[in-house]
This record gives sequence, structure tokens and C-alpha cells, in this order.
Amino acid sequence: MASAMFLSDDEKTFGNQESLPSLPIPPLQKTLDRYLDSVKPFVTDEEYKQTEFLVQQFHSGVGKELHFKLFERAKYMRNWLEKWWDDGVYLELRNPNAVFGNMAGPGPYMNSLWPPADGTQMERAGMLTYYVVKFWQAIRNQTLRPHKDSKGRPFCMNQFHRMLNTTRIPGPFQDKLLYHFKTEEEGECPTNVIVMCRGRIFTVNVVDENNEPLTAPEIQHLIQTIETKCSRLPHGDGVGYLPTLGRTEWAEQRSRILALHPDNYHHLHEIEKSIFVLGLDDHCPKSETEVAWQGLGGNPEAKWFDKSLSLTVFKNGLIVSNCDHAPTDAMVLVSCTYFVYLSILEAKGVWQGTKTIRKLEQPRELEFHLDSVVRNVIKEAKPEFKKRCDTVEVLTTNFRDYGKSAIRHFKLHPDTHVQLALQLAYYRKYKRPAPTYETATTRQFYHGRTETMRSCTPEAVTWCKAMLDPSIRENRKLQLYKIAADKHNRLMSEASQLQGCDRHLLGMAMICREEGLPIPMIFTDPSFLKSGGGGNFVLSTSSIGYTPVYGGVAPMCTNGYGAFYKIENKLITFFLTAWTADEETSTKGFENELVKSLREMMLLIENQYRTGARL
Repeated sequence: MASAMFLSDDEKTFGNQESLPSLPIPPLQKTLDRYLDSVKPFVTDEEYKQTEFLVQQFHSGVGKELHFKLFERAKYMRNWLEKWWDDGVYLELRNPNAVFGNMAGPGPYMNSLWPPADGTQMERAGMLTYYVVKFWQAIRNQTLRPHKDSKGRPFCMNQFHRMLNTTRIPGPFQDKLLYHFKTEEEGECPTNVIVMCRGRIFTVNVVDENNEPLTAPEIQHLIQTIETKCSRLPHGDGVGYLPTLGRTEWAEQRSRILALHPDNYHHLHEIEKSIFVLGLDDHCPKSETEVAWQGLGGNPEAKWFDKSLSLTVFKNGLIVSNCDHAPTDAMVLVSCTYFVYLSILEAKGVWQGTKTIRKLEQPRELEFHLDSVVRNVIKEAKPEFKKRCDTVEVLTTNFRDYGKSAIRHFKLHPDTHVQLALQLAYYRKYKRPAPTYETATTRQFYHGRTETMRSCTPEAVTWCKAMLDPSIRENRKLQLYKIAADKHNRLMSEASQLQGCDRHLLGMAMICREEGLPIPMIFTDPSFLKSGGGGNFVLSTSSIGYTPVYGGVAPMCTNGYGAFYKIENKLITFFLTAWTADEETSTKGFENELVKSLREMMLLIENQYRTGARL
């Protein structure tokens, strides 16, 4: 099942890379028109006139010059945005990765395959590791089927080259990403997995002399060796707390560690080059919400927050991932997790192969040489990290009234339907619209990642107001729903072509920064921030697709929400986040309004369908 869906003998994983189109630059007028339209829900008529004037000035003046310079840059770069995106959005930030930036996702296994059960941690860790390594092997030998869009056009697979054997390295002013992955054509690739357990760190080779993954029982045996050793020894130094620090402080401590002893360099190198990190955690989360919260923060001694992928297996056999967002976007990790899920499902949750344990290279503990300064930093980091974890609120919730099948039955787009539900839920709760970020993929272009789809449109706000007005007839509400949905569908299609406004505006702002030019007034105008510019989107949202796999991140704004979701045939699952410091936000309160909105929307559609209304 997994092999048929994910693997191919005919097409190479990276075989389409050189034929992909370069990242385009939209026409300046189109970008500015779209920006102005996105501002309308959040400003007064007078403010809009002022913004319109500034946009006209920008278009006829400095904007034209910056747009030209962007085109000049694009002549020599297949992706004019890539370095700016990596650096400006991720690597220059000084906040800790942990909680603030990393993605987390509850393992999809708990609901159908692996419910909580004592005594399952080692077996599940072994199978999980085996299938992740099988996915890594498929990328290595380029048998992973290249992704394509609904029209059969190839997607860029570059992020799959970055998703494993990758680590972010802290720097005093800017981090950097180290990539150790290589395909078989490119050469040798590190074959170790890092296992973290009770404050101790081990490196484990998971590939045999024939470059084949060790079997799940063999990996389980090695992991059990580690767990047994850790149970007999004092708790380790807890070096995993260091990546929870602010980036500059972590860079300072890393430099100190490297200077203390030559072994420390080799130990850090083992972690940084590894395929991924596997954490063994003694916690026993009791719900999917708790699993999700543990994934975003939780126990730093069971994850390495700088790794592109950390997987934690809890004492009761539940699983969660934590991923650095810099090298990849969520859908790349979703692909890996879904492959693992289908493989385990096909095996009915139990290893089906040989259980023979060969003579294996034993795990090696990475024992760091630390001084009192570093030990004190670790000691102080523990309560600080716990405080930070307590600042984020996480709620996962399953809406079971309907899902993709019912929405599709009415020839509606499931993602658009959920996005409008988010708009209605927020408007119902706060009586005002929320500037909203929805992820649109631009992977049809060379090294493409995302564009912002600003889904709080004037049409969506008009519909929300109508839904709360009892004087408006049902058929009119449905007409306004359809108008808002059609607008969303069109904007999403255009955003996937990089025809939104945010990436183009970012490119022109970055030229100003690089050349030391004054910041154009379009970027300092209050309307820019009010509409979400500069990372001020009150609703940060993304569809994680139509599989059992999902996850989320913390909100962009102190007064905002993260709202991430998967849409299955008869189920919609949300990963909601908020900051506890803001008294107005509440994931439970938002969930209540979301459920009401989804129910009210389907009732409206069904009632009008019965009357013969055309959707």
C-alpha cells in the first residue's frame, strides 16, 4: 500500500528539478491591487484613502525602481527569494526555536493502530525508526515518487533533500543550516540516528554493511540497550536544554563547549549529521491535546530543537514529532509521516519480518565535557523553559459531524469551506475580522516554498456579517457564501502561481534593506500592519491535507490564534494554539465558535439544497 503510493521505478525523486520554471515576479500593478483589496476589511474609509494614495506614490516612484531591481536579481537566480526567505524569516531570528518557531504533530497512530499501552515504547520506537529510515533510503536511491499537482505538473522536491540529516547551527547574529544528506549518486551519507533518554545522548548506526536498514527488531534491541543502561545510571547532563535558549546565547554556549574539549566537537557533529533524533520520554500523555503540547515544548531531553526532525516516543507508546521550520514546510514532513503510517497500518501494527538479531555495532554514548558555567546555564534553562511552555495553549479537537465527503457532495472545496468557518468563528466571537494567513504552496517553481493567501477578504467579511444578521434571508446568505468561496478559490489558485502580494512586497523591502535605502512609506503605513503585514496575521492557518497526519505551530501574534487542520472523509481535526498571556484569546472558546460555525454552514447549505437552490 505505502510502496505503491510513494515509490516509483520509473521516475527519479529529483529527476524534474532542472526542468522546473524559475520563480516568477508578478506585475507590480497586480500586486498592489491585490494588496489594496486585502486591506479593506481592516481600515476606515479615510485610512483606506490614505493607503491608496501611498500605494499610488509607491507605484509611480520607488516601487517601480525596486521592481526593476528585483527583475535584475531574478536574471541571475532561479529563485530570487530563497536566500532572503531562509535568512529573514528563520535564520536571523533570535528567539528560541523551541515553542516560538518549530512545528509539532501528534503521531497519527494512536487512533487506529497504537492506542496508549504499557510496555509498548521499545517495540513502537523500533518500528517507527525502521520506516523513517526506509523513507530516507527511498530519497537516497531516488525511488520516492516525485510530487505533482492536480494537473500533473511536477513539484520541486528540493525540500526532501533538506528534511533529514539536517541541523540548524546557532550563530551570534544569524544561524546557518548544515545539510549532510546526499543521494547515492552524490556520495556517502551519514547513517546514524541520535537517541536521547533521561538526559543522556547516544548515537546508533541504523544501516548494515549492505547499506540496508537494520530490521525493526534489531533497532528495538539497540534502543532497549540504551534504555536499560540509562535506568541503571544517574540522570544525564541534559545537554538538550541548550537548544531551548535564545539563539545568540545558545551560540555562545556552543562556542564554549567546543573550546572545552575536542570530544565535544565530535559529539555535536554526531548529532548534527544524524538522520533524525529519537527521544525516549517517561511521560504518559493522556490525550491527543497533551501529546500535541508535549510536541511543541515538553521535554527537551527527548528532542533536539535544532534538528529538522525529532521524534519522541512516550512511555505509553504514543508518538509526537518536533521539526525545525527553516529547512522544510509542513507538507514535506506530512509525506514522510503518512508513508510511515501506511507502512505500519499494512503491517497491522506488528513487525512482519524476521526477528533474528544479528551481531550489531553497539550504541555509543556522547559524553560531553562540561564546566561549571555550562552546567549552570543548563540548570537555569530548565525552569525558564517550563515557563515558556506554559505561555502557549494547545487544543486538538475532532469535528465529527461531517468532513470532505459531505462538502464535496455539494461541489464545494473542503479547504475553502473550513477557511470560511474560521472567518465566521472569529467574527462571531470578536465582532471584527481577523487578518489571516493561509499557506499556499509554490512548489511548482524551482525551490519554491509558499506564498501568503490572505483569506480574510471583503467578500468573506460581508458573508460573516450576513450570517449574524437574522433579517437576511437564507438564500441570500448562501449567495454571499458562494461569492466569498469563489473569491477564495481564485486567490488560492493565483497565490500558488506566486501571484499574491506578500512575497513580492517582501522582495522589494529586502532590496531596500540590502542597499541601505529608506523604507518606503507603504511598509510603515498603519494599514500594512493592520492587514497582517510584517508577520501580524491574527489568524495563522494552514490545511495539512486529507490524510490522518496533522500538526501545528504557535500563533504569530500575542493576541492571535494558530488554526491548522486536516480534512478526512467524515472528520475535520484542528490543531489550535493561543498565547496564555492574552486574556481575550482562548482555544476552547474559539473551538466552540468554530463548531457552531461549521454546523450552521452545513445546515444553511443543506436547507437551500432541499429547496432546489443551485450551489
